[in-house]
Formats: sequence, C-alpha cells, structure tokens
Amino acid sequence: MSELKLFNSLTRQLETFTPVHAGEARVYTCGPTVYNYPHIGNMRAYVFADTLGRVLSYKGYKLTHVINITDVGHLTDDADAGEDKMEKMAAEKAQSIWDIARHYTEAYWGDIKALNIRQPAHWSIATDYVPAMIAYATSIADKHCYELDSGLYFDTSTVAHYGALARAKTEDGEGRIEQVNGKRNAADFAIWRKTPKGETRQMEWDSPWGKGAPGWHLECSVMSEALLGLPFDIHTGGIDHREIHHPNEIAQNQARCGSDHSGAHFWMHNNFLIERSGKMSKSSGEFLRVQLLIDKGFHPLAYRLMCLQAHYRSELEYSWEGLQAALVRLKRMVMGVSNLKVRHAELASPPVTDVQGDVAPAVLATLRDFGAAVEDDLNTAIALTSLETLLGLKKVDVAQQLAAIAEMDAVLGINLMALSRTDLRTRPKTAIITEDEIETALAARKEARGAKDFAKSDTIRDDLIAKGVEVMDGDPLGWDWKLDI
Repeated sequence: MSELKLFNSLTRQLETFTPVHAGEARVYTCGPTVYNYPHIGNMRAYVFADTLGRVLSYKGYKLTHVINITDVGHLTDDADAGEDKMEKMAAEKAQSIWDIARHYTEAYWGDIKALNIRQPAHWSIATDYVPAMIAYATSIADKHCYELDSGLYFDTSTVAHYGALARAKTEDGEGRIEQVNGKRNAADFAIWRKTPKGETRQMEWDSPWGKGAPGWHLECSVMSEALLGLPFDIHTGGIDHREIHHPNEIAQNQARCGSDHSGAHFWMHNNFLIERSGKMSKSSGEFLRVQLLIDKGFHPLAYRLMCLQAHYRSELEYSWEGLQAALVRLKRMVMGVSNLKVRHAELASPPVTDVQGDVAPAVLATLRDFGAAVEDDLNTAIALTSLETLLGLKKVDVAQQLAAIAEMDAVLGINLMALSRTDLRTRPKTAIITEDEIETALAARKEARGAKDFAKSDTIRDDLIAKGVEVMDGDPLGWDWKLDI
C-alpha cells in the first residue's frame, strides 16, 4: 500500500500521515453537547471520524480514538455568548441537569450504534475532568490569562499566530466572539466562568477564581492531553469548529506546552450537511434525527452510505429522494453479497478468510483501486465504485471475492457481510398493518392466484398497497414497505 494522504486544515494542504508514535494513531474527536438529540448533520461528523479511524486501522496502525461528551460549559452560542446549553435545557424541562445529560448521551450512543460507528477507546465525559481542568487553567493563568468579574479569560495576544486555523481577525472570526467589558482583545475567551452573584447552578465547582464552571474550549484541551498526550496525531470535528472552538484549543495547547505547536499534527474537518427546508437546526423544533429516518422506514445504514457517497470535505445536500437512492444502492449491494454467499455455499468453497495466496488479477485490481481511493484523503465516493466493481466480477474465486468485499467493508462500515434484505425492511412508524398480517394476506393471494381467482388476488394486492405495502411478485423477499417521501 502507498502512503496515506490527509488534508490538514491547519496548513491547508494534503500531507502524508506520519504518526507521532511509530505504529500508532492517536485521534481526538469533538463529541456532542448532550442537551438535546443530535441531528443527522451532527452525525455526519462521527461517520467521518469513524471512517478515518477505520482507514488508519486498515493501514495497520494501532488506533486510540477518543470522543468527548460535553455535559457542561458549552454556551447557547458557539461564539462564547449566552447561557450554558445544559443549564438552559434542564431549566426548560424542570429536570436534573445530570438526568438531561444521561438521557441525551444514551440517545447519541444509540445513533452511534445504528450507524455502525465503532466504539472509541475512550468516551471522555467533561464533568469527570473538572479537577484536571482547574489544574490546567492554574498552570497557564499567570502568563496567559487575566481575571474579570465574569471569569478567567485567555489573552490571545500571548500566543503565536492565534486563529491561523480559522484565518481569524476577520468578520467571520473575532467578530463573532462575545463582547465583554474589560476584555483585552476581541478574541479573548473565557476558560472559567464564575457563577453570577445571586445565582445557583446545578453544575458548579470551587476554583481559585470563584465558584463556577469551565469554558467549553478548556474541556477538549484537557481531555485530549490526558488521554492522548501532547502532541497527538489527529484532531477532528465539524467545519463549524474550525472558526472558534479549535483555534481556542490550539491557543490553550500552545500556552500549556510553551511552544507554537498546535497540539495535534493534523486538524481535520468535515463539511456541512445541507437541508433546504431548515429542519437541520435544533431550533426548528422537529429537526432531522436518525430516529426520524428509521420512523419513516429507512434503514440507518442508508444514511451512512449517503455520507460516504460524498467526500467528507464537500458539502452534502440532504433530501429524502437522495436517501431513498442510497437505500436502493445499499439493497443492491446486499443482494450482490447474498448471491455470492449462495454461490459460495453451492460450490462448497473454502472458508472466507483474508485475501491471500494466488489472488485473481481482477480482484487484486479492485483492491488496489480501493486502497488508492481511501489513501487519497479518504475518497470514499471512489472507493464505493471499486466495491461495486468487485461485486460484479465474474469467473473469479468466490471465496476470494467475498474476502475482498469483507476487507473493503471493514473500512466503509456498511456491514455488508452481515446484512440481509430482510434487515433492510424497516417498519415505518405510520404502518397500520403487522408483518404477520401481511404474510397471511400474501398467502391468501397466492391461494387465489392458484385457483385463478384473479379478482380476489387483485383485491388483496390493492388492499396491501393502500396500507403501504409493496407486493413484489417473483422476488424471494415477497414484499417491502412503500416509503413515503
């Protein structure tokens, strides 16, 4: 295999991945703030990070992947303004902030599982690290921070090249930072927020600067250092983190290390998922969640495939028609693998293992093309075409073909070797008929057809169609749900 090339947002160019520690890959991913359900745009970031991790494993690196859970400190405006998101939701719901965090963390983990995202080495929970955050802030306070009535602020003029990642000092950079009386520089940010006089928060701790809570940016610097060491290999996040959150992390890392190093060798960002109706924003009320896709009858891995069809650095436009097309493509892939499994069993071929031995040139060619695609900054769109080429090969050893498919799928994470067409038949929430009722109706229809009572057969078919069931004569699956998009 050739070198792995990745786009570094910090240098704005493709670079060869060379690990900090030989044979290892240490990756930190900014995780969710668990004040609400994640929408599918949020989840694109974790499909991307998972794909990156899978590619690193494919390349033979021992992967240590950390994803954080922010359960304190993140304000309602990413530009360091407004209320704490967790405190605000707890007040609205009249619930314990700890219960809020637990509920939405579990929901997020459910989406992680549904999208076949691998478990990281560590889920780092922000509130578990508050003492470490206070110690971290104390270590840099004298040289890099100053205190105001509202908290401890980081002086961005004390580090080199502040905002280089985001090209700050622009209207889209510093201009979005909260305006606070007494700040030395417009871009300065709070690393500790004092609880205002007369208020009591559910999450607050004693500190050298008074009772309060850590800033959002401090959390990731502390947890990445604690679990991966500084410097580590790759820091990932959504492109929205590139403007404020990650530049502030870098500033803290520079202060902590006493150098100009950003803390990670690569900073990688996935682009936005765009949805024209405006339902990608949580402020819209009914926003697009993975569970909503499932409720409409879409298997969640169709969404994963939809993400893989675009390069992670490209905007991806979401539509129900696009998701349906991805589901059709997924079904075809699953059918292709199922047919190969049948042939493998009929031929009594040797067990499917790693691709090895005297491999057919056509299989090797697809593996080379696949490897070249994922090594070229995770070009999964091209990698998928290599997989489909492999699925369509004729007159090659079936065991080798299946082993090669398994190797590719271990990178793409579509779960092709385990899925069946029946697995993809996801019951819509609005369905008014049970699976047993459908099977009974189809059996009656088959009996009517056998008796040449075509009027009764047509009536049964039309009734099923009216109840959202697609009857598929001649297909071993027999029926599927009609999807309302």
